[in-house]
Amino acid sequence: MQIVECVPNFSEGKDQKVIDQIVSSISSVPEVEVLHRTSDTDHNRSVITFIGPAKNVCEAAFQATKKASELIDITNQKGVHPRLGATDVIPLIPLKNITQKDLIPHAEALAKRITSELKIPTHLYEKAAQTELKKNLANIRLQKPSPDFNCNSPLKEAGETTVGVREILIAFNVNLKTNNLKAAKEIAKKIRQPYLKALGLELQSRNIVQVSMNLTNYKKVSPLKAFNLIQEEAQKLNTEILESELIGLIPKDALPENPEEKIKLKITKNQILNY
Repeated sequence: MQIVECVPNFSEGKDQKVIDQIVSSISSVPEVEVLHRTSDTDHNRSVITFIGPAKNVCEAAFQATKKASELIDITNQKGVHPRLGATDVIPLIPLKNITQKDLIPHAEALAKRITSELKIPTHLYEKAAQTELKKNLANIRLQKPSPDFNCNSPLKEAGETTVGVREILIAFNVNLKTNNLKAAKEIAKKIRQPYLKALGLELQSRNIVQVSMNLTNYKKVSPLKAFNLIQEEAQKLNTEILESELIGLIPKDALPENPEEKIKLKITKNQILNY
């Protein structure tokens, strides 16, 4: 049986009743299993991880996007994480008996359906990108190119959605023992490299700052390597690491032994991706 992972990001991290309804819309699709959910109030963002066969996963992603468009008004949403839409990004990841190439037509069909049925402009990114620019999600957020699928009278409150195909990505954040946003941004800038994307963000609710990262190839840049890079730069700025956090799931082989000791990460069994 083929297994596809989907990890959509929604621009709502405060109202758990909204997230509950989005999760229910995903769970209602046959052969789809929700593995994990996480929300953050400062990011004002939620990430839901689910798996299943490609067609079922795409149906669940569509239903979740539809529900989010009914419940989230992006014109009134604020958070420290960059975003384009209520359903901000929908990555499809091949896990078993299916390839990235196989998933591209599914991503294209899903994006086209979201635009035609929900009146939400969509972009295709990473392996599904139709232009070189859109292979990098950050380019879409920063440069705001025209959507790949557009419509008359788009639903303004839903913003735009980005659909793509990619490998496993690890969303790994490191919180610092300081509220100096300039320091977090400087560290993020210093550690950026191939396979490591980083932003310095402020967590006002906790009066601290964070280096928020996407590790796009954990075999090239592991959480341990990223942690050590941040630790080295933090020491130069006379600050320390408070803790690390994982958003979503992580392959077991991406973790060091004793992650709580080595990278200050507390992790639960249901955050280990076993495929």
